[in-house]
Amino acid sequence: AMRLQSPQFQALFTPGLRSVAEMFEKKNYELRIAGGAVRDLLSGMTPQDIDFATTATPAEMKEMFTSAGVRLINNKGEKHGTITARLHEQNFEITTLRIDVVTDGRHAKVEFTTDWQKDAERRDLTVNSMFLGLDGMLYDFFNGYEDLKNKKIRFVGQASERIQEDYLRILRYFRFYGRIAENPGDHEPNTVQAIKENAKGLAGISGERIWVELKKILLGNHVSHLVGLMYELDIAQYIGLPLNGNLEEFDRVTKNTQKLSPKPMTVLTSLFKMKDDVTNLDLRLKISKEEKNLGLFLVKHRQELTKASGPEPLRPYQDFIMDSREANTNSKIYELLKYQGEEHLLKEMQQWTVPTFPVSGHDLRKMGVSSGKDIGAALQQLREEWKKSGYHMDKEELLSCLKKL
Repeated sequence: AMRLQSPQFQALFTPGLRSVAEMFEKKNYELRIAGGAVRDLLSGMTPQDIDFATTATPAEMKEMFTSAGVRLINNKGEKHGTITARLHEQNFEITTLRIDVVTDGRHAKVEFTTDWQKDAERRDLTVNSMFLGLDGMLYDFFNGYEDLKNKKIRFVGQASERIQEDYLRILRYFRFYGRIAENPGDHEPNTVQAIKENAKGLAGISGERIWVELKKILLGNHVSHLVGLMYELDIAQYIGLPLNGNLEEFDRVTKNTQKLSPKPMTVLTSLFKMKDDVTNLDLRLKISKEEKNLGLFLVKHRQELTKASGPEPLRPYQDFIMDSREANTNSKIYELLKYQGEEHLLKEMQQWTVPTFPVSGHDLRKMGVSSGKDIGAALQQLREEWKKSGYHMDKEELLSCLKKL
């Protein structure tokens, strides 16, 4: 048996967790760390959030916490068996072991159990199906630890059964593949077959859930390989991607953006050939307004808004920002530079601050220009001169320029 005693594991034992552990122990309920947190700890990482599993029922937990005066946070998890308790400024999400009685590809009806293996059986992937005792003891019914060490992503039990319980698991497979697997293309043939046979099930999954997974896939490893596979296995059409996505461009842009932390939408837009592709994605996945605008912006400008040859390569981008009447044009330009793979220009651009036009209508009035119409026209002309100078001319130079005009 394997016993974990890493510093990351030791660090979990906050005053809150010690109190929780003590309460469960007193009542002889078993409490273990479950799922993703175990995977992270075994990989030597500090987990972002920790799920606990227990043999105690929700009613038993409620009774135990309430009589100890512990505050419970009501967030509707109870019908799935989850109780959230707050101790020492920390939330603890604790779920009763359960068996899925009925599944419809989206939701499950559950009943509670005290059998740890039965609970592990209903989890999606072997690397997510392990438990860790608070003494560091690993409980691993499906060789998840071996798979993790060998960087293998496999479904628990029969792939097609797991997928049919919740079709979103197809995308979770891709996400964890991009996070854990060493090389692209290292899939088990029967897993790939099961995914292909069940791809249509994704049509019934809500766009919001799909988008959460897809964004994580786009920021993981092997993304070009995985998206190619989505087309090969006939998944793309059910998740809002264009039927004839531009996979060559996608491959090129994923290489361009690899080290530049692009937004998911920046990577995804390279698949799109026209703005309808963005609109269709939005209809299926309900992406945010900001994501949609970024997609439309990139499709429109990726070809013709490029660096200038000569000593001022950034000028076209700077001019675009100066002429733009919209907020956050800067961040769109940063994403465009990532898309184009312009790492050095991106760094320069991020250091550039938008200069303020030095002349106001007030200055012109002082010079005797009185009609509003003339002031508007003069300001426009001066703005042009200022732009030509690379935004370097100061107030004095501009006003003397006006005298000449």
